[in-house]
Amino acid sequence: MKRNKLTCALAAFLLTPVASTAWAQAAGPDATPQDTSATPSTLQTITVTGSAIPRIDTETASPVTTISAKDIARSGYTTISDVVRSISADNSGSIPNSFTNGFAAGSSGVALRGLTVNSTLVLIDGHRAANYAVADDGQRSFVDLNTIPLAAVDRIEVLKDGASSLYGADAIAGVVNVILKPGYQGVEASADVGNSAHGGGFTRKGTFLAGGGDLNKDGYNAYFSAQFEEDNAIQAGDRGFPYNTQDLSSIGGANLQPGQPANGSGSIYGSVTPGTLGTPGDVTTGIPNDGATASLLTGGCGVKGTLTTDKSGTYCQQNTTAQYTQIQAKMKEGGVYGRFTVKINDTTKAYVSLSYMETKTDTVNSPAQVQTSTPNNTNNIALPAYLSNGSLNPNNPFASSGQAALLNYAFGDIPRGGTYDNHNLRIVGDVAGTWGEWNYDAALVLNHTSLDTQLYGYLQYAGLINAINTGSYNFLNPASNSSAVRNALAPGYNKTSTSDLDAVDLAANRSLFDLPGGALGMAAGIQLRHEAQNDPSLNPGNEFQGLGNAQTRGSRDVEGAYLEFDAPLLDSLEADLSGRVDHYSDIGTEFAPKLGLKWKPLDWLAVRGTFSKGVRAPSFSENGSSSNEGFVTYNPPASFAAEHGNNGYVQAYQLAQFTDANKNIKPERAKSYTLGIVLQPTSWLNASFDYYHIKKTDVITSTDPGAILDAYYAGQALPTGTQVIADKPDPLNPNALARPIEVIGSYINANSLVTDGLDVDLQGHFTFGNGIQYISDFSGTDIFSWRLTLPDGTVESFAGTHGPYNLSSGAGTPRYRESWSNTMIWNNLTLTGTFYHTSGMKNTAPDVYGSDCIPDGYSSCTVGSFTEFNLTGSYQFTPKIAVTASVMNAFDRKAPLDVANYAGVNYNPTYAQDGAIGRFFNLGVKVKL
Repeated sequence: MKRNKLTCALAAFLLTPVASTAWAQAAGPDATPQDTSATPSTLQTITVTGSAIPRIDTETASPVTTISAKDIARSGYTTISDVVRSISADNSGSIPNSFTNGFAAGSSGVALRGLTVNSTLVLIDGHRAANYAVADDGQRSFVDLNTIPLAAVDRIEVLKDGASSLYGADAIAGVVNVILKPGYQGVEASADVGNSAHGGGFTRKGTFLAGGGDLNKDGYNAYFSAQFEEDNAIQAGDRGFPYNTQDLSSIGGANLQPGQPANGSGSIYGSVTPGTLGTPGDVTTGIPNDGATASLLTGGCGVKGTLTTDKSGTYCQQNTTAQYTQIQAKMKEGGVYGRFTVKINDTTKAYVSLSYMETKTDTVNSPAQVQTSTPNNTNNIALPAYLSNGSLNPNNPFASSGQAALLNYAFGDIPRGGTYDNHNLRIVGDVAGTWGEWNYDAALVLNHTSLDTQLYGYLQYAGLINAINTGSYNFLNPASNSSAVRNALAPGYNKTSTSDLDAVDLAANRSLFDLPGGALGMAAGIQLRHEAQNDPSLNPGNEFQGLGNAQTRGSRDVEGAYLEFDAPLLDSLEADLSGRVDHYSDIGTEFAPKLGLKWKPLDWLAVRGTFSKGVRAPSFSENGSSSNEGFVTYNPPASFAAEHGNNGYVQAYQLAQFTDANKNIKPERAKSYTLGIVLQPTSWLNASFDYYHIKKTDVITSTDPGAILDAYYAGQALPTGTQVIADKPDPLNPNALARPIEVIGSYINANSLVTDGLDVDLQGHFTFGNGIQYISDFSGTDIFSWRLTLPDGTVESFAGTHGPYNLSSGAGTPRYRESWSNTMIWNNLTLTGTFYHTSGMKNTAPDVYGSDCIPDGYSSCTVGSFTEFNLTGSYQFTPKIAVTASVMNAFDRKAPLDVANYAGVNYNPTYAQDGAIGRFFNLGVKVKL
């Protein structure tokens, strides 16, 4: 969006209402007017996200939610990510900071309408931003919300409607436009600390903001902001059941604790089973002796293990979840933002801004397993009787009898985890003014992001095989292993990924002539931009065990132009028509039109609607020199499991999915419409109800893994261009069909999807005597349907289910999300209580398991709803000193049990992270100097 800007003082004078600005149609007290004349007394206009034409009425044909700086402060959230992702329209495919096991670890993204992060466009001051350097799931490009400087935010406008006709690709589901302060005078600083009631997660935060110069009097304004936040890790072991264990046997579920030989996951103490090598000299071909059972590798279990004896043998079971897993990773983020604005003359001003943001996330994982299926299958790995030098293997207790020892083990002496350090540098230069009857804006945007990834503790396949063959690693006494031996096994891996966006935006608008309802407005714009991404292979040569693989490389040039007309046909009827043409150097030319109508037959009633077409250009991961291999937690079908006696071989395991880019892929296209009403029956009540309907065609997807697996289990021919890699046979049922460990395909334009639903926004504001105000805001989204149609006509319905299960962390598509905030202002005291609700889901995933419940080892076929209540408050002791406090999840509600989600252990961090953290306290002070 291209806009002219005026000073904050003028904005406050013209637009300050009594109430808060959380209502979906109010631009609010922090909205920045656009200066259309050098004469201060001229009626002012503003530019609202979704339109390039200045207007007096902020209520447009499209639904827009405005979140002011005051709203952000009252929410208690301290990051842009938490603020934006709390919007009720955010749904399936949303990326939380807590999902640190995905490809895009260390980032956060918003997914309006549940259309994933690649269909929501994120802007900063109306201009595009560089995408995160690593794609979500190795496929979807998105803007990391952590790269936006919260300390400088003036407001956030969320357009919940298609907007490709103005902004181009990616705006199918809507637009999140973060608008930074146009200027600031004064000095202020804040400091906050917080801690969880259940231990861990101590946080500290500081901000600083200083500026000077009056644009109208002095001809300039300059300000600088800085921020820093550090959040300590929270260990799963500091939380109670069920977040601290994989053993759900006490409530009728499965016990998936590592150490059980039949499950193929080992403890740090290890167990061995006597056997032979199917291929002499190949230690990955172990075959257990008939009737053989496991025995301890060492003399017993240490403090982290539990001695267990069952039909599998004797072994040490270990709760690695409590000992290693993190509910919240350690995270540091900070940065600076500076802006210098100069008034060139009475009709022209210019500014230059610079921001640098850094986010560093440190993750810790459980120790690496010696047994894994990908990228190299070591599920049947064994210690040979003889080492490569011909001597008996001291690690093998059966060596003297010439037998191999099938090994079940985790490398507890080698810490495993990763660090993701993201750097984002953004420079913007802008000149805006008037020339005759025209208002113009010209901007240059240079944005570079760089992500440094450091992984440690992942086993190198060649090093593992060498250690077993030579006996260099001591399995009997791991503490005696030298650093050199451990480094040879797990040498670590570093890579740097980059993403760039360079853009020139030129925009102009003016009034053409009068219509019966007012002046016909026109806006036009041109954009030239260059996009590039270079993400080296995550696992080059597939040398590291248990690690996915993704690489992306691509670039494109885009030339776009748009035109918009806003026509007040009558005093009560307004029409807005816009269209945009973009030429992409890799996919050709695309056109996106939009029509919006608003009819206001009564002062208190408005009816509005829009129709638009949109486009999403393929990401570089989908059509560049790219490929990816990811993992999902997979449970084989019940019939297949029964053929194997429901033994450990068919319990939940990691299934790999490999997908190649397709240079011939077409862009996704969408048609959408909205229809709504806006009511203001009294001065203290505002309400809006907006229905939306979106249809996407040519949906870019990997070849359907469900169809591939169905064909594999049925013994039928696999779909063209696909492949299934099977595991080694089940040792207990060697003649049964082996389980699949990898599905291979490519990106294709295969599917279409339709989603529709309703947004409801209500705001009541009351003013009493004695300086008392009460503000109540409700915002809710109900997804009526979310249906994916496959090429063969099969329809998969995801609303209210755990699907799409292969998307991000398998978070699902809850049907309802709502928030209800209530603020009481009494002179210097402000108190806000906010309820957030996410509905429950069926524990089904149509894209993988059809209509069956996900076989996750737990009998329930539902996931409960989650409701939390956040309480925040502030007291202005003096005009310069205020104290703030908050209690997040004040009622200490627990996250509902969700065994199928694979981002968190037995809970869903996308929608219920606060339920795993528990009650959290914050205390802060804000000082103006």
